[in-house]
Amino acid sequence: MRKIINPFVNSKQHDYKCFGCSPLNNIGLQLEFWEDGEEVVCKWIPGKQFEGYRNVVHGGIQATLHDEVASWAVYTQCKTAGVTSNLNVRYKNPLMIKDDEITIRARVESVNRRLAVFETTIEDSQGKVCSIGKVTYFLFPKDIAKDKYQYPGENAFYE
Repeated sequence: MRKIINPFVNSKQHDYKCFGCSPLNNIGLQLEFWEDGEEVVCKWIPGKQFEGYRNVVHGGIQATLHDEVASWAVYTQCKTAGVTSNLNVRYKNPLMIKDDEITIRARVESVNRRLAVFETTIEDSQGKVCSIGKVTYFLFPKDIAKDKYQYPGENAFYE
């Protein structure tokens, strides 16, 4: 697996507080990402502050995890920026909060000039799939991604 660097941390955006991926957001998820072949992978330990039912990760937090891993696949696999067009999550098993690492994955299902569709999964620490997502992103042309959405270019995500 190859680490994906978060180039937004050291950018001119001193107010970078993305709920999903900013290490500067004390109440956020502070996610980090890796590239594993054709997948973008995130390992994360959910805390009690992300609980819905007792000791179960809130469904809305799980939806955010699906969306966030797909957004990093847009950056690295599609080599641009985009916005969520559609997000569908199917909850299969409770995702328990146990101080164990979970795995979130995104894989490109299809991509064209305007849209990218991703299959995403969240697995518990034993590898059991707890939820499956289908996330569609509207892709920006690279010039708009750079000018309006601070996309730093694909090389900024790797050493």
